[in-house]
Amino acid sequence: MAIARSPAHYTAAMDEQTAPLPEHLDRPHIRNFQPLAMPQEEGKPPIVLLRDPSMLAPQTMGIQAQALPLILQFQGRETLAEIETRTKAPMALLREVVTRMDELGLLWGPRFEELERLAKAKVAEAGHFPASCTLPLGADAETAAAKIAGWMAQAEDPEIDGDVVGVVAPHLDYERGWHNYAAAYRALHPDRKPDRVVVLGTNHFGIGDGVVMSEFGFTTPLGQMPTDKATLAFLEKQLGNKRIFADQMDHLGEHSIQLQLPWIQHLYGNVPVVAALVPDPLRPEAADGERATVTEFVAALRTALDELGGRTLFVSSSDLSHVGPQFGDPGPVNDQVSAQVDQLDRERLRLFCAGDASSFESPFIQQRNVSRWCSIGNMGSLLRIVSPAAVEMIDYQQWREPNGGLLVSSAALALVR
Repeated sequence: MAIARSPAHYTAAMDEQTAPLPEHLDRPHIRNFQPLAMPQEEGKPPIVLLRDPSMLAPQTMGIQAQALPLILQFQGRETLAEIETRTKAPMALLREVVTRMDELGLLWGPRFEELERLAKAKVAEAGHFPASCTLPLGADAETAAAKIAGWMAQAEDPEIDGDVVGVVAPHLDYERGWHNYAAAYRALHPDRKPDRVVVLGTNHFGIGDGVVMSEFGFTTPLGQMPTDKATLAFLEKQLGNKRIFADQMDHLGEHSIQLQLPWIQHLYGNVPVVAALVPDPLRPEAADGERATVTEFVAALRTALDELGGRTLFVSSSDLSHVGPQFGDPGPVNDQVSAQVDQLDRERLRLFCAGDASSFESPFIQQRNVSRWCSIGNMGSLLRIVSPAAVEMIDYQQWREPNGGLLVSSAALALVR
């Protein structure tokens, strides 16, 4: 049975469809988002979830996969009318999509700014970023510590001579990457507790185009890691508070820093942390002077650590190659592709182990990072900051989907002085 509607109802609906939109909706500009495939029953159209990696809004937005190319048109250059003309998409649909995306903070504009302000106020009140990607370790410290201890017990002692002052470990989720997490952290001596730990991560989806640091600590199932206030005070003085903290809410949904912290806590407790998201050399650096560049950050951090003294542990949170159809490659990952990636990765790792950052970065720049290494910037920065006497490769792993959809590689390395 049809539902009776009054003339006033239809008039209101028409007015809503034709009312002028705010500028940020009429000329929509999408923020970075994570497209997540949603399992569907056979025969039903595939659904893609648009997840805000900053987690400013708790909800996600589902769209039919065929609509994804449409929303990628929202780059802030065209009005909805122009997009309608070019794509033939109905205006009613375009208005509905941008309105919903705006509600969830997926578009640049006042709604996003308000959600960011509220999230920052909540973090500032707590003094720490909440646990997110580390929660699969368990709901309590005992469970989490037991899981890490079990993984580390399965890793061989690398028996590295010399003082291990830094490691390279993956930032894959633990179930896929635990082998190399455990291999890297077994290289550290539990009785050599650092005064601070510097964790260099990758800004996967954030907005910062320079080095992004945090004045807030981090929460994990094992407790709260505070910031190293002395080091941060020095860096603020050298680089400027606004330049290093301007985009610090990028840390809210970023996993590359947070995934390392429980391993550090398991070995040493809640030591003070210096967390920095480092852009890759292939990405244009901040040119307006409002963000700290990698070169500035490396120089300032080296000076700070020299003046402060004490023992510093360095961690580079780094995945390597990302290949397969899920990353845009034409064919599935098979044994031949895996072997090619293995050879390429090991060539790059040999350059890293040689200890010269420029020589390590150069092939990526020349070949435009053909296999999509994730963390060239923080690995190169690690070499420049530490100037190791030697770099030892402990392990190398590839994780492949059984259906050939993707391959992600990672390594465990130790830096020795």
